[in-house]
Amino acid sequence: MRRRIARLIGTKKPSRTGVRTGRRTRAATTTATTTVAAAAVFALGAALLAAPPPAAADPAARAGTTSVTAVSAADPVTDHCQGQCSDILPPGQNGNATLVDILGNRGFGTFPAHASDQLSRYDALVAGQDGLTDAKLTDFFNDSSFGVPADQVESAVSPRADVTITRDKKTGVPHIKGTTRYGTEFGAGYAAAQDRLWMMDLFRHIGRGQLTSFAGGALANQGLEQQFWPAAPYTEAEYEAQVERIRTANGERGELAMADAQAYVDGINAYRQKSKDARNFPGEYVLTGKIDAITNVGEIQPFKITDLIAIASVVGGQFGGGGGGEVKAALSLLAAQKKFGVVAGTEVWESFRQRDDPEAVLTLHDGSRFPYARKPDNPRGTALPDEGSVRAEQLVYDRTGSAVTHAKAPVDAPERLKPAQGIFDDGVLPAGSLNPEKGMSNALLVSGRYTVSGHPIAVFGPQTGYFAPQLLMLQELQGPGISARGASFAGVGMYVQMGRGQDYAWSATSSQQDITDSYAVELCEPDGSAPTSASTHYRYRSVCTPMEKLERTNSWKPTVADSTAAGSYRLQVWRTAYGMVTHRATIGGKPVAYTSLRSTYGHEADSIIGFQMLNDPSYVTDAASFQQAAHRIGYCFNWFYADSRTTAYFNSGMNPVRAAGVDASLPVAAERAYEWQGFDPATYKAAYTPFAEHPRSVGQDYYISWNNKLAKDYDAAGFGFGAVHRGNLLDDRVKKLVAAGGVTRASLTRAMADAALADLRGEQVLPELLRVIRSAPVTDPALNTTVQQLEAWRSARALRKETAQGSHTYGHATAIRVMDAWWPRLVERLYAPVLGDDLYEGLVASLQVDESPAATQGPTGGHSGSAFQYGWWGYVDKDLRQVLGDPVQSPTARTYCGAGEGLDACRDTLLATLKAASVKPASEVYPGDDNCSAGDQWCTDSVIQRPMGGLTHPKISWQNRPTYQQVVEFPSHR
Repeated sequence: MRRRIARLIGTKKPSRTGVRTGRRTRAATTTATTTVAAAAVFALGAALLAAPPPAAADPAARAGTTSVTAVSAADPVTDHCQGQCSDILPPGQNGNATLVDILGNRGFGTFPAHASDQLSRYDALVAGQDGLTDAKLTDFFNDSSFGVPADQVESAVSPRADVTITRDKKTGVPHIKGTTRYGTEFGAGYAAAQDRLWMMDLFRHIGRGQLTSFAGGALANQGLEQQFWPAAPYTEAEYEAQVERIRTANGERGELAMADAQAYVDGINAYRQKSKDARNFPGEYVLTGKIDAITNVGEIQPFKITDLIAIASVVGGQFGGGGGGEVKAALSLLAAQKKFGVVAGTEVWESFRQRDDPEAVLTLHDGSRFPYARKPDNPRGTALPDEGSVRAEQLVYDRTGSAVTHAKAPVDAPERLKPAQGIFDDGVLPAGSLNPEKGMSNALLVSGRYTVSGHPIAVFGPQTGYFAPQLLMLQELQGPGISARGASFAGVGMYVQMGRGQDYAWSATSSQQDITDSYAVELCEPDGSAPTSASTHYRYRSVCTPMEKLERTNSWKPTVADSTAAGSYRLQVWRTAYGMVTHRATIGGKPVAYTSLRSTYGHEADSIIGFQMLNDPSYVTDAASFQQAAHRIGYCFNWFYADSRTTAYFNSGMNPVRAAGVDASLPVAAERAYEWQGFDPATYKAAYTPFAEHPRSVGQDYYISWNNKLAKDYDAAGFGFGAVHRGNLLDDRVKKLVAAGGVTRASLTRAMADAALADLRGEQVLPELLRVIRSAPVTDPALNTTVQQLEAWRSARALRKETAQGSHTYGHATAIRVMDAWWPRLVERLYAPVLGDDLYEGLVASLQVDESPAATQGPTGGHSGSAFQYGWWGYVDKDLRQVLGDPVQSPTARTYCGAGEGLDACRDTLLATLKAASVKPASEVYPGDDNCSAGDQWCTDSVIQRPMGGLTHPKISWQNRPTYQQVVEFPSHR
């Protein structure tokens, strides 16, 4: 078998000779940069890199000139998109910056080539959408055709004789063509290291829980490793076991996948060593003390296949997890039962949980049903804690130094490095930047029955946040058994993960089904004595069993980049057969530990097989084969497909088959009767729902997804899937396009772009608010003016949009300010008096009140683009319609506005809260931060590329839009 695989991939040891490069290593100035600044950067580089070693003598490597090396490549493939495929991924392809690049950016505002050249086109769609035509799409998107025309070749590099990496002049995207499979994947790893070496190094350390030891002890760095490591605290042997299981348990595809992964790692390491020898490695290694800028002493640690598993655990946990939060849900349920009694309180709680609200917007709107994780009629095994007994499990121990004091101790940096001093004082990422509670990504697809051409059209992409460099990177892969262009998460980019093939395209949005459960394990002592809440043994299938302690000790010291004083701490988690301990409590007075068990634990990289299939043109030939490939992906994603003939959808995920009667929304007793069917704690495997039970469809009139509910009877994990969801912003627009017919790529893109500027509260809830207010005359002249301003804004589609590109002033700015001040005050006054503080706060813990672009208290933080995923808009909308006497499907258990005392009382509440909001000054609504002065509305909303390295980028206007996005329409098929 292995000989057959070796013949297929053409495995060879990496060549260390004959490597030519045209990769850009000098700073490319912005148009506003003066010649003096450029000269200063050049002089700075000469001073820092004096007496380079012989490896840097290659003129192309040293001076950044184009070096096009002739090399045999894979046979040309037919591109069935015929120029009608586009994509975009800001800020730019080049995510590596040398020390000279970083200092030039900090001192003079310069950028390396292709580091920021997609940002302005991405930003320009805000103003350019109104006049958008198909012909103008490339003003705002890249041409994502296969290959590079000869006159557009910027550089080509042959790191091995069997692969060429060609980069185009406009974007610098790597087009990787190999004559062997090994060479193709080696080239993918080499190109990934060229573009994202520092970022990949960060993410392998985040996954391994070692970020502070690697990049510094800043509080945000501590938060990142404390967030991700406890969910996947593997030993090296366990990482290796995952690799071996993929290799041996998936037939030829498994062997091929791990051979591809090894080739990818070999490519990373080849560039890692080459860049070190040539002194054009990322400058962050100097600033964090890994390499000396003068002597070149130091090392970039080699990458291993197990590092890919660590990176995959971060990516999958961030974007493809589902469920959890059962303990928080239990606490709010208990608060509801305490407030209203068990029966009435449960009814109130269920009306907020909205498990299957018939008014919720659906991706599958054809009436199909896919029952999963439904509320059982007679729940069994539910394990609610005693009131007041829940305590979160301690994670951090043995703090020393700045881990206790948070002190800074700036080093005495050389003068030439001072412009970059402290760049990581607030962490390699701002706190909260990678929060798994985010909902991400959107998709709009229209059947060819409703398009001008008769072919389907798709506008779709993942909403992965805004980072510099971006988490994703663009690439084209052409080699034996691989033919695709698109985006991949750096560090696990053996295959394109979202993109296009020869005659089809695919993308994904994060799904919301529940693949994570909380179990209540009964604590015990091995000697039979009475257990306590601190006990480290538990009953597993009636046997008192020790928990497994997993630890990670980290220490750090100040560097130029991070001046956090020296410190250390120890991370500790307890692992059981039912997952990691997250809380301790009592049930009926007996001590228990709550654990978290997700179906993808121990299987973070298994999805590699599905991605391999999606890149294989001999496998994906139609919608049905696409769905089968997507089914091999274990994370929770909604997958969308378009070719010249049809569109399709499939929901992936390792959906565990639960025991009959178990309520997936709440903790369950850790007893065999309530375990997942077929559960084996030795392998963390179980029975999973089959292909036929996953939501799927081919050829629906249109599809939309914005992390909304998927299908009837398919319960979403968590709160907030009710009558108003940001998915409505897409559904309403696409439905109108389909009804009118004649859809084009431009018109579908305009629908997406218009929704990207809409304030969900203003579009979907403000009409009901105004109806209640206008049910009687507003006699206060000033308040009436405020109401008129809100009405005018709603008539203008409730957009958060500049008056003109670059004005940095919103149209209807006053109405927007009032809404931003009004909404949180309004929600609290509507609900807290009826629910009581304990229940209200318990529900807010499960679903935050607001997530406008100006609301920095949410999981996405400020300046993050993604907005209106989480909030109480559906609750308010349904409650107001009940007050107004409108038809309401699945009404709430009681009416809240005006304490349930009718329209007049509700109106009084709205007017009182509106009046208070209307006089709240802009400086308080928008209090300012390190990037914006107080009162600056546009700036508060603006999107900032959060730096993970030494480069910073300009702010852009707010858009609620995918980060990587494709616009595709295939006119032909194989």
